[in-house]
Amino acid sequence: MPDHLHWLVEIGNDSTLSKIMMYKGRAAHRINNEIKHHGRIWNKGFHDHALRKEDDVRNIARYIVANPLRAGLVQHIGEYPLWDAVWF
Repeated sequence: MPDHLHWLVEIGNDSTLSKIMMYKGRAAHRINNEIKHHGRIWNKGFHDHALRKEDDVRNIARYIVANPLRAGLVQHIGEYPLWDAVWF
């Protein structure tokens, strides 16, 4: 998506939400270096949503993957280069 990012991550024994947010910071640094951008690439905060046991991870993954399709960026999901999810 050109203006936002969705991540569906599984927090296991070796990871925490704080560690995952460190990846966000590292990604911002690399993006800024690549595009020679000076300033903030991400907003300061983030919104998280914890899945409950009754939530279907596949349906959540499908919703996220279909964002470019709903936004009209592509005609078919396979046309968007970053569409994949391990939960399929």
